[in-house]
Amino acid sequence: MADAQAREEVVTFTSDLIRIDTTNRGGGDCRERPAAEYAAARLAEAGLEPVLLERTPGRTNVVARVPGSGPSAHALLVHGHLDVVPAQPAEWSVHPFSGEVRDGVVWGRGAVDMKNMDAMILAVVRAWARQGVRPRRDVVVAFTADEEASAEDGSGFLADRHAALFEGCTEGIGESGAFTVHDGTGRQLYPVAAGERGTAWLRLTARGRAGHGSKVNPDNAVTRLAAAVARIGAHEWPLRLTPTVRAALTELAALYGVDADPDRETGKLLDKLGPAAQLVEHTLRNSANPTVLEAGYKVNVIPGEAVALVDGRYLPGTEEEFRATLDRLTGPDVTWEYHHREVALQAPVDAPVFARMREAIEAFAPEAHVVPYCMSGGTDAKQFARLGITGYGFAPLKLPEGYDYAAMFHGVDERVPVEALHFGVRVLDRFLRTA
Repeated sequence: MADAQAREEVVTFTSDLIRIDTTNRGGGDCRERPAAEYAAARLAEAGLEPVLLERTPGRTNVVARVPGSGPSAHALLVHGHLDVVPAQPAEWSVHPFSGEVRDGVVWGRGAVDMKNMDAMILAVVRAWARQGVRPRRDVVVAFTADEEASAEDGSGFLADRHAALFEGCTEGIGESGAFTVHDGTGRQLYPVAAGERGTAWLRLTARGRAGHGSKVNPDNAVTRLAAAVARIGAHEWPLRLTPTVRAALTELAALYGVDADPDRETGKLLDKLGPAAQLVEHTLRNSANPTVLEAGYKVNVIPGEAVALVDGRYLPGTEEEFRATLDRLTGPDVTWEYHHREVALQAPVDAPVFARMREAIEAFAPEAHVVPYCMSGGTDAKQFARLGITGYGFAPLKLPEGYDYAAMFHGVDERVPVEALHFGVRVLDRFLRTA
């Protein structure tokens, strides 16, 4: 079991990593190397041999392998990203890169997304080194760059150029799962991610006839683009239940005693789940949200081109439907292309590894109701899937009632309770030993 030193170290490591500013502003504007060197040093102190890898100078990844005791067992990947999204200090109660520990809470950008999990991984493998513990399976630890952008310098680079480091890995765990959801009635749910919607970031382009703003112009690129963007924004995507979401709804219906068929009475079921509905409501459909508009340079000049960016997400098995719908919504006067695309994922919820995750949570939270869910966004699991690695979201945290976990992701005053980190270390340790 993770010892007292591991519980102390997870707090220290979380704080230390937060203080290393690894802001990813996109377009290559990030430098993860100081955080990677910090993680590699902690691994080396535990007797491991971490490898630092870069596609671009300063965009550093760390990979190390912990040998298991079962030579015939498949390996398990445990991954966490080192970069964080930007934070505006003026908006925060504490400086976002202070790593301050106040009133039993660690504050700062990355406290939840996801330097807390990075710290848990470090604390667990160091505890194993002290105790002479070997997990059943080889455990491959990966700290990645660039997850908050394209992952081209991170997990994508590792999967494409360094696949040998992940030899034997059949399953992996990463962020966004095994956290407490309080439903307001005393129940504590622990969703474990077993799926992700696909990423379809789109670039729309409308072309027309440039001209003087005072003249009638039926070939106005801005007008054409605006009409297409409005159609996309107003579109109601049809309900599509994937196996993961159906499993989540089935388990939740049984838990809450709701007699409703998830396929035919989804709305009725959601209405009776209360706060628990948040676990599935964003993964019942595809989505496409216009986010950026670019057109023109002077008020009295009609530009010949207008561009929009759209954040699209599609459920497993629905990409062709997604593409056909975008073709129809954009119409004949607007073209679209993928600005960035990644696959949708599904993982079996009846697999032994899922049962091990459930058991590890329940060992330290007997009151827990573990349920599968599908992430509305995506993680590095998408890139590691290229290597045949089935990904789950499992970064355990026991959270107090009133703590808004979802708001911590990319939000102001991101923070994590110290007790949640202690719980996470214990659960992660138990799972990784037995997985």
